[in-house]
Amino acid sequence: MQKTTRKRSTRLLATAALAAALCSSAGAQSAYPGRTVTLVVPTAASGTTDFSARMLAQALAPVLGQSVVVDNRGGGSGSIAASAVKSAKADGYTLLMQYSGFHVISPHITKQKQWEHADFQPVANVISTPQIIVLRSDLPMQTLAELIAYAKANPGRLNYASSGAGSLQHVTGGMLEQQAGIKMTHVPYSKGTGPALQDLLGGQVDLTFGTAPSFLPHVASGKLRVLAVTGKERLPSLPDVPTTAEVGYPQVNATSWFAVFAPAAVPRPVIDRLTADIRTVVQSPAFRQKAQEQGITADYQNPQQLGDKVRADLANWAPIVKALHLKVE
Repeated sequence: MQKTTRKRSTRLLATAALAAALCSSAGAQSAYPGRTVTLVVPTAASGTTDFSARMLAQALAPVLGQSVVVDNRGGGSGSIAASAVKSAKADGYTLLMQYSGFHVISPHITKQKQWEHADFQPVANVISTPQIIVLRSDLPMQTLAELIAYAKANPGRLNYASSGAGSLQHVTGGMLEQQAGIKMTHVPYSKGTGPALQDLLGGQVDLTFGTAPSFLPHVASGKLRVLAVTGKERLPSLPDVPTTAEVGYPQVNATSWFAVFAPAAVPRPVIDRLTADIRTVVQSPAFRQKAQEQGITADYQNPQQLGDKVRADLANWAPIVKALHLKVE
């Protein structure tokens, strides 16, 4: 009789412990976030990836009810940041603010892969924007046609900066070379647009391909000149700058996107909370207006849409990268 009573008591205690654990787990998820959330950025400070992350962090914090900090981990064409987030605890407190060039182009040209797409799950797209072709203003070329004419007469003399081998800037430069029949020298900056911009301003490189936010202040000051937009439409922030299609190079068409990814094992309720709050932020009039003023577009996409975009872009860029014979320097 006593043995039966003890067994029943043991079972009751085990059941109670299991119930408590389940309640604790559910409570932990429902309480997310309970502390600071970190957005890891695969570039140095400055550049549109960093700008997008800081813009999102500032607007997202009051919606989440917790601080959102930006952690810049540039280098390795995005692999340092991606590896850090992949290895982080899958609790939703460490996220990757990813740049499309690193996510869908670098994998096609990188032999030593430190991460796989399966290591991450999409949370939300935040920003989309075309590239612009930017020249230092002390060079005499006033138009893209003049730049191409000079490059044809002086093969390899012009050099262009990118935010790393496999970045969209790298691919855009290769597309322009191929379509225009010119040869330039590629100078990769593996830590991102910030260091490349500093060398462009300092005269160490001649031109670059990038997104508008980093360059607009220097265009306004006269230090840089924008020759073309690599999209189908002109930018509202640069209404007088023609598209590459308008000046005869429609196939030089490159659009960047900047999106949030989480480690693959983060629980679905946490992803759902993050996605919903990012949607609230990105679709707000204030966020959209701030983005437009910087020459970029607030472009919310949910996890399914972002996942579809990644798969489509991986397929679309593969033949382009192969045709351009791009390599990691």
